[in-house]
Amino acid sequence: MKKETVLSGIRPTGFVHLGNYFGAMRDWVRMQEEYDCYICVVDWHSLTTHPDTKELQSNVYRLMGELLAVGLDPEKCVLYVQSDVPEIAELYLYLNMMAYKGELEKTATFKDKVRQHPNNVNAGLLTYPVLQAADILIHRALKVPVGKDQEQHIEMTRNFAERFNHRYGEIFPLPQAFSYGGGLIKIMSLDGTGKMSKSANQMATLYLADDDELIRKKIMKAKTDSGPTELHSVKPDYIENVFGLMKLVSSEDTVAKFEADFNNCVIRYGDMKKQLAEDMVRFMGPIRERAKAIENNKEEITRVILRGKEKARASADATLQLVRKAMGVNYTG
Repeated sequence: MKKETVLSGIRPTGFVHLGNYFGAMRDWVRMQEEYDCYICVVDWHSLTTHPDTKELQSNVYRLMGELLAVGLDPEKCVLYVQSDVPEIAELYLYLNMMAYKGELEKTATFKDKVRQHPNNVNAGLLTYPVLQAADILIHRALKVPVGKDQEQHIEMTRNFAERFNHRYGEIFPLPQAFSYGGGLIKIMSLDGTGKMSKSANQMATLYLADDDELIRKKIMKAKTDSGPTELHSVKPDYIENVFGLMKLVSSEDTVAKFEADFNNCVIRYGDMKKQLAEDMVRFMGPIRERAKAIENNKEEITRVILRGKEKARASADATLQLVRKAMGVNYTG
């Protein structure tokens, strides 16, 4: 039986952090065992907000190293770079004819980016959801693992697919937002303000590339307080976040010990953070070292990129042939 196709992408901007790992990468490693899995490094998307390309190549190589280090296997999934698949750009062009200025301007992420980059409101930023739709539809993916902030884009992808199908014939399945259930894991920044970020607020974010001492330093600076004064108090968000991190990397016994200390108003946050720091170092260190070794092996990364390109283009070309035939833009056969 043919496996369902899953598509996901990650931008090569900034450094991959713990939130990226637990929010997406860990699921991708599982998905490659169960689905026909395409993982795309979306370098075109990055140009909408990072037009300076001096570090783009090194960022792509580092990201590829990290993706391989966390367990993605080119034998089990298609791991490729977006710009290696020009068929995406052609489909993006066709879909732009079905995307309307008004709906694109209403997109929540577009409004956010306009606020963040008021001097760089480019056409690529406006049509970002159309390119994202092309990424998904070029492989006729059925499932797209996304967070809440991206669900609107999946709905727009479905709209573009429906418009195409209505106008030219049934070519595209309608993709669904997807997760393994249990709720999406949100990793908040260590200072208690917002989510961890690839580029902003770096001392409050744990990056997969951080060395052991930096991990310890960041965790020891995590926001805490003087502790609860009433038995079984409700934890503030920033304390809940420290416990949340501990649940991800520490033993159940360790978590239970500090939960009991909190409930009994005897918790020592300094001790808790020291324990969390050591457990985090044990968890993150091996990933960092594997990623470094892979990143330094340029031949291996190039081989992976070329192999992904070949597989992704074969899938994309098959879709594009159907699209061209349906639209009547195939003039030679």
